[in-house]
Amino acid sequence: MIKTDDKFPRTTDLPSQSSLFWVEQKDRYLRQLLIRDVESLTKRRLVVYFANRFANAQIDAGDCAMMAELLGDIGTEPFDLLLETNGGGTDATEGLISLIKNMTTDFRVVVANAAKSNGTLLGLAARSIVLGATSELGPIEPLVQGIPCTILEEQKIADQNFPLHMYGKFALQQTRTLARTLLADGMMKGKPATEIDAVVAKLSSREAYFSHGSVIDHREANTLGLNVEYLEPEDEIWKRLWLLLCMYEHDCRRDRLLKVFEGRARSLSLSIATPPP
Repeated sequence: MIKTDDKFPRTTDLPSQSSLFWVEQKDRYLRQLLIRDVESLTKRRLVVYFANRFANAQIDAGDCAMMAELLGDIGTEPFDLLLETNGGGTDATEGLISLIKNMTTDFRVVVANAAKSNGTLLGLAARSIVLGATSELGPIEPLVQGIPCTILEEQKIADQNFPLHMYGKFALQQTRTLARTLLADGMMKGKPATEIDAVVAKLSSREAYFSHGSVIDHREANTLGLNVEYLEPEDEIWKRLWLLLCMYEHDCRRDRLLKVFEGRARSLSLSIATPPP
């Protein structure tokens, strides 16, 4: 039986902040309290990159500065990145990967809901990817003007629109080269190059996954050869990660937040622009 003082957020102490300030920021404080709870179980630092999919938030060039501020509180400690994103720009994703790798040699990507497209590409840079029953990865094939790059590679497109054809060709080459390098230096280190190339080909073409939004769950990711850590629905760490995700999703929709970058001591957010009256 749970005692009253054991329930989240388990204390009768008054906040150290002024009452008005605490009331205004209470949702952030509760999220950060839960971040500390997860850290106490994993013995690793936890940071969050949450992009509001209802606002079509994308990985972009401004994210590196925000992430650098967030990781500045961690130093070189091992950490987990709770990632929620539908994807975004490959250049920006490459920048995030470079930043993270320059700051630590040990990080995991945690996906409670979805890290699709370039979110999955970012996951390939990690030591491992932590997934649960609800978690989704996805194909990493880039899109140009909403068109899959494997289509833009075709000769018919080259005959009709050569610049667009070449744009798509090099975008696909960029993604595949980056994915191959990340896997060879990381979670598939020591595996034959042919095996790594096969994984990259599956993730970046329409031969295995017919839609850019195809679901790659923990079983499929493990079959591909990715280093996956699966948490059962009743796992104590997973239950806290899921509660944390629900908090971000609710708070972002209610407060019209585009993105949140958060750790136990630092918090940065971007608001959705309000159109003029």
